Amino acid sequence: MRHSWRVLLYRKYPLSSLKISNHFQVLQQHSPSLLRSLSPSLHTLALQNSHFSETLQKPNFYNKTALFARNFSSEASLVEPTKDPDHVLLVCDAFTKFDEFDDISKELELNSVVISHDLVLKVLKSLESKPEVAKRFFDWVLEKDSGRLSSKSYNWMLGILGVNGLVVEFWDLVDKMKIKGHGVSGVTRDRVQEKFEKEGLNDDLEKLKGVFAKGSVDNSVEKIGLRVSRIVRNKVWGEDVEGEIKHLCAEFSSDVVKIVLEHLVMEPVKALIFFRWVEDSELCKHDGRSYNAMARVLGREDCIDRFWKVIDEMRSNGFEMETGTFDTVLARFMSRKMIKEAIDLYEFAMTGANKPSAKCCTYLLRKIVVGKQLDMGLFSRVVEIFTGHGNVLTDAMLDAVLKALTNVGKFGECNKVLREMKVAGFVASGNLQRKIAFGLTSAGKNDEANEFVNHMESSGRDLSYKAWASLIEGHCVSGDLEKASDCFKIMVEKKGVSGAGYAVELLVNAYCLKNRAMDACNLLCDYVCQNHLCPWQTTYKVLISKLLVQGAFKDALNLLGLMQSHGIPPFIDPFFEFVSKSGTGDDAIAFMNAMTTKKFPSISVALRMFKAFFKAKRHGEAQDFLSKCPIYIRNRADVLNLFCSKKFSNDTTATDVSV
Repeated sequence: MRHSWRVLLYRKYPLSSLKISNHFQVLQQHSPSLLRSLSPSLHTLALQNSHFSETLQKPNFYNKTALFARNFSSEASLVEPTKDPDHVLLVCDAFTKFDEFDDISKELELNSVVISHDLVLKVLKSLESKPEVAKRFFDWVLEKDSGRLSSKSYNWMLGILGVNGLVVEFWDLVDKMKIKGHGVSGVTRDRVQEKFEKEGLNDDLEKLKGVFAKGSVDNSVEKIGLRVSRIVRNKVWGEDVEGEIKHLCAEFSSDVVKIVLEHLVMEPVKALIFFRWVEDSELCKHDGRSYNAMARVLGREDCIDRFWKVIDEMRSNGFEMETGTFDTVLARFMSRKMIKEAIDLYEFAMTGANKPSAKCCTYLLRKIVVGKQLDMGLFSRVVEIFTGHGNVLTDAMLDAVLKALTNVGKFGECNKVLREMKVAGFVASGNLQRKIAFGLTSAGKNDEANEFVNHMESSGRDLSYKAWASLIEGHCVSGDLEKASDCFKIMVEKKGVSGAGYAVELLVNAYCLKNRAMDACNLLCDYVCQNHLCPWQTTYKVLISKLLVQGAFKDALNLLGLMQSHGIPPFIDPFFEFVSKSGTGDDAIAFMNAMTTKKFPSISVALRMFKAFFKAKRHGEAQDFLSKCPIYIRNRADVLNLFCSKKFSNDTTATDVSV
């Protein structure tokens, strides 16, 4: 029905919205005749399916229930950019390398570059010092899709021409702008005026001043849009408002409509009335820019049904949602915790030409998992939308989700996330397996850890040795050494011992930190004997040192034998200190026998043991050790000299004391 937008004048709206009832009170006081003239329409409109009665129905599955969003500042910053920033560089390179428009078009199509209003501005800004290339780009866009060029685009190109001294081209573009209804902005005027003054172009300078004297600024698109928005905003919509707008005798374009809508962002109902009226009155045919501007205004919880209606209509008319529109509305939805509506918007955008980036999918997944309740239905839906358009989930996306779960203390829910991602064909890599394994066991979530192991096995990708080590390390950190030991046992049963060196070292260190070196020794010896485990040299060193601290001399000696059986040089350093301070001659002999497979170690080792006894002032134990050494040791000149020197030193000390 023609002029069906007028039903908005008669609908009832909450006072929190626009207080329409007050507007009607004013209208009744000042224009009772107008109300009487409209009253027959009230009954008719109530019985018919008008254009806007349909907006309250779900046009398709995108129509959803709403909340109310009021925060419109800095919204786009909440969402990751959805366009590849390299597109600016690609466009600049294409127009620099090629002169023919066909070659340029092929190059851009090859790189999947979509020209948008924002991209036009960015490219012009990048080409500011290359006026010829900038003009080639501008003319190409003008020929291929002039709808992408706004008043701001024209002014930016005009500024490039002016500041680079292309005077003829500058005035040609000014003439074209007048035809299009675009004015020269004050910023552009100031830039070009400075250049004209510097170059002494007095005639052009006077001409430029004349343009403004004739009202170029006052009749610019920006000024017209501002005046129209003031008329709409300050009065109740009616025939007087329509007449006042028409009385401006302004040429309406999508740029003007866009500016008006931007100024009416806090009054979405009035914005929508104007949007419908301007096309029904045949003042302007809406294009992608005006539709996107309207969508940005309606993208709020109290206008959600109208929002879906407008963007569906926009697409059906062959226009796409711009990246800026998506970012703005998505951020607004997320700031009001309208997660379901945000996902609907994401699905809509993914079916269009300007698809959001993978970062947007990650952003939504993170927001879902940090909610009060982990809604796996929404999580699954985002994953399906993302993968359904030929994309694949990555480790980086899962890592971001895991960090989000950690931040809100929900890391134990990670198995739910893994299951949903598995449906989409994704299985965590080795590094993420380690992260998950440690995160679960270190938090004492043993059931979840077992579920994770089962999940990985059912996915056809067994845990690596490093992932098993992370499970064990987590148990050790949580202080549950029995669980750590059980986990190590399961690992050996499933994976064998060929790569178990790191895991057993973690386990031994954890036992030693708890002053349970004997338990660690028994565990290690059992696996060495029964499973042919080959521990690292560092593992032996730690365990031997701890055993000696706890006085387990014989157990420490046994480890020397194990080291030799594995071809590892025996770790003998701590034995010298232990035996010299608390051992006997027999202990020294036992140490000598344990550290070598030969009959007796070298003379240098025996000398070191003698010196250690003497340093500890235990001459008797040194003499006892000497008496039990092989004869070739006792008769060595350097050994005899050592004992003689110590005996002489003792005699001298005794003489000094007696004197």
